[in-house]
Amino acid sequence: MFDWLRSKPAAAPAKAAPSESFWSTHALDGMKPAAAGAKVAGILDTIRSKLPRFETADHAMDDAGNGGIALKLQAQAMNLPEVLALWYASQTFIGYQLAAILAQHWLIDKACTVPARDAIRQGFDIVNVDGDDIDPEALKALHKADRRMRLNWNLEQFVRMGRIFGIRIALFKVDSTDPDYYSNPFNPDGVTPDSYKGIVQVDPYWCSPMLDLAASSRPDSMHFYEPTYWLINGTKYHRSHLIIFRNGDLPDMLKPQYMYGGVPLPQRIMERVYGAERTANEAPQLVQTKRTTVWLTDMTQFAAAGDEGAERMAQWVNFRDNYAVKLGGLNADKYEQFDTSLADLDNVIMTQYQIVAAQANMPATKLLGTVPKGFNSTGDYEEDSYHEELESIQTHDLTPFVERHHLLVARSEIPALKNIETTVEWRPLDTLTAVEQADVNLKKAQTGAQLVQSGAISSENEQERLKRDPASGYAALELTPPTEPDELEPEDDDPTQDPPSES
Repeated sequence: MFDWLRSKPAAAPAKAAPSESFWSTHALDGMKPAAAGAKVAGILDTIRSKLPRFETADHAMDDAGNGGIALKLQAQAMNLPEVLALWYASQTFIGYQLAAILAQHWLIDKACTVPARDAIRQGFDIVNVDGDDIDPEALKALHKADRRMRLNWNLEQFVRMGRIFGIRIALFKVDSTDPDYYSNPFNPDGVTPDSYKGIVQVDPYWCSPMLDLAASSRPDSMHFYEPTYWLINGTKYHRSHLIIFRNGDLPDMLKPQYMYGGVPLPQRIMERVYGAERTANEAPQLVQTKRTTVWLTDMTQFAAAGDEGAERMAQWVNFRDNYAVKLGGLNADKYEQFDTSLADLDNVIMTQYQIVAAQANMPATKLLGTVPKGFNSTGDYEEDSYHEELESIQTHDLTPFVERHHLLVARSEIPALKNIETTVEWRPLDTLTAVEQADVNLKKAQTGAQLVQSGAISSENEQERLKRDPASGYAALELTPPTEPDELEPEDDDPTQDPPSES
């Protein structure tokens, strides 16, 4: 009858679930090898399920029975621990929408934008592929078309958005009378006068890749796993009409997983950006909490005091900083203070950001605008390596873009260039100061003077060099070759004068 007075036994506390980590290296802690192996197999099955399939009577080699190719994706063929394989396999395509969200971050946006602007900053010169001169009036018309169609802006966005999404598709808008103009392979003769209207760039989530039989199931095809068409707003565009930027080409097995694009840069650097920002946020917290004060007192009396002890603690906290006085009992209490050293904190923070820069193929001096720390580097090698990266972007991605644009402008607006194939020569990426440029011009002038004096070149050749060099200071002047003095003619004999007497 007195059971109601007895307190009920306390329920056993539930075991706390292990906290999930933001770091991918901690995501597999505690996973058993069997579970890891099953997950690896599941990832490979997902990759296999996204491979294109075509129901045809004539299957390709290594027939899988459903019109596709049987790729050998067995997990047991891997010669590394399954947990390690799972960590790498789990780093897969994050999707275009998430890549766009990540690109809002200031550091990721700089990593995608700065190389695009630097690659086109110095501009280019339009030249004839055959090496012949181009009519000056035709060149002026090309430059006007470049400004009217915002070529520089399109080149910048082509690289910037391509790094954000991993792929960027540029469409050259031509108003053709042929309804099948875009579905057929590109034919320059199909561009009629005044038909080229400009450049359109499309985000990849508005595009759908389409593969024909050869591209999907014949590895010996020249365009294997390269979409034959891209479906944009219900219209099929043959790949030859498009200029496509990919941020790194993928193996064939992973192309369907990435929608036949490249690897988005935000996907590659998002974890390191998070680590760098978290490390930087620790700095103000460490500054505020670097001094730890220990109050040694009688914990039995403190616990017995209850709320009064907590109030005493709160009062004492108000006197804890350097702008007030610390109070304590003379005989009962004892105080100790411990300081956390912040000597190398700036190196730790900057090293994290430099790892982000390395993943973005950029020097930290360019990405952050500060001198490098932690690696004992001056930044000179990184700048040279960065220029090599920009030159690769110019050669492989921007030059085909500009050549197609100029081809269409010539066919549509400039009859004089209809049968002339043009390309571009990118100007040097280094920007010289006024003093450095003057020193370069002095050395060029000394070299030219020596060549003219030795007879290797003529003065007209040296003047032509000055006129063609945009940094010479004489490019805009109409230079005329120096007039040679007339040869002295022998004087006519004066008949009024007596002939010289013979001695």
